[in-house]
Amino acid sequence: MDRSKYTILVADDEELLRWSIKEIVSRKGYRVVVAANGREALEVYHRDHPDLSLLDIQMPELTGMEVLKQIMAEEPQALVVMISAYGQVERAVAACRLGAQDFVCKPFDNDDLLRRIERILEPVRLRHQVEGLLADQRQRYAIDQIVGQSESLREVFTLIRKVAATPNTTVLITGESGTGKDLVAKVIHHQSARAEQPMVEINCAAIPEHLLESELFGHEKGSFTGAGERKLGLVERANGGTLFLDEVGDMALDLQAKLLRLLENRTIRRVGGVDDLGVDLRVIAATNRDLSKRVEEGAFRADLYYRLNVLPIRLPALRERQGDAPLLVRFFLDRLNREMGKQVRTIGEDALACLSAYAWPGNVRELKNVIERAHILADGERIEVSDLPAEVRGGGAGGAPAGVATATAFGLPEQGIDLEEVERRLLTDALARTQGNQTQAAALLRLGRDALRYRMKKFGMLE
Repeated sequence: MDRSKYTILVADDEELLRWSIKEIVSRKGYRVVVAANGREALEVYHRDHPDLSLLDIQMPELTGMEVLKQIMAEEPQALVVMISAYGQVERAVAACRLGAQDFVCKPFDNDDLLRRIERILEPVRLRHQVEGLLADQRQRYAIDQIVGQSESLREVFTLIRKVAATPNTTVLITGESGTGKDLVAKVIHHQSARAEQPMVEINCAAIPEHLLESELFGHEKGSFTGAGERKLGLVERANGGTLFLDEVGDMALDLQAKLLRLLENRTIRRVGGVDDLGVDLRVIAATNRDLSKRVEEGAFRADLYYRLNVLPIRLPALRERQGDAPLLVRFFLDRLNREMGKQVRTIGEDALACLSAYAWPGNVRELKNVIERAHILADGERIEVSDLPAEVRGGGAGGAPAGVATATAFGLPEQGIDLEEVERRLLTDALARTQGNQTQAAALLRLGRDALRYRMKKFGMLE
């Protein structure tokens, strides 16, 4: 405990005792303020807002009991210890009924007094610690931790601010893997009124299907083999806060019905239980799947999709965020420099050209990993092309950026060329290489998925 952060008021009309207590307590590191009578004690209390007040029961101007009553009327959670003389124990007990935490009798043992002060201030220390952690979390997950200034990302910022201000609204975050869906979910939680309550995350694709219901909703003792005691589920643990369902598109159909019940009624039932339990929480779901397509395929309930899709936030792929890659590079370099004690200050123009030309199928997560690798390999203060992976630099060290060599390899024949036919063949080749995966094919061609689908439709490749 850093005792210098705590202020203790000592109010007693006996100068020698007042000085003695101040010496004992200040030697332990506490900041001490003093008062010689009850009226002065109130003035000092209002001026210094002490964490703990030591009040003599019998003082001129106002008695310790009168000071205690006024303090409790203004601040019911205030911490007060009464100092009583021999024969005043009954009055000290009455003071405790009024809100004082404890009392000590004159003459008192110095070590005993310090132990009582430590014990009473322990909840204050814990509260300060929690407040500090919450402040750190708010800063760590502030909206400016989502780096970028592209138009598509500014739209996301607007939605985040609006949904953070409405702590009950269900949110569905969609986007490719690596676009930062989990970061957006944490920003929404920590910038909302629920920030002081827990955020509980569950990856619906990572937990075996037969365990997912028990993990989400808990179970009663003896409800199945191995259930030796009652277990609270993640939904109950998130009560008051936020439940984040990552990869919700991979949830089994039978469990989807129970999640729908939670969203509609805000109630759950533990596995093996008979009682419905009310919960107060916000649900944020995220997926890299096309849920509307999953609904068409019968793999996702339409009613659950509509319940989750109250406020959708689509995160753009990195290739759709024009101009954001250099900002992200700078952000990751600054963070790595702080964490690793290394000063890699810049990135070469050729290396930056490679990063800007690359399609980033793994999105921001892939860029972060590439910069971390380059930061480790860089010999000086600058990242060079040779520090980048082969797939990013488009071949061997010093090669042209991905896509540049291919583009310049085409020569225009003397007789000209059918540009539409070239475009159609490139589309066909990209789809063949990715086995029909439109997202990956779009990445190969440096296109957004919507642009790819537009061209596919133009050439009759879509039904």
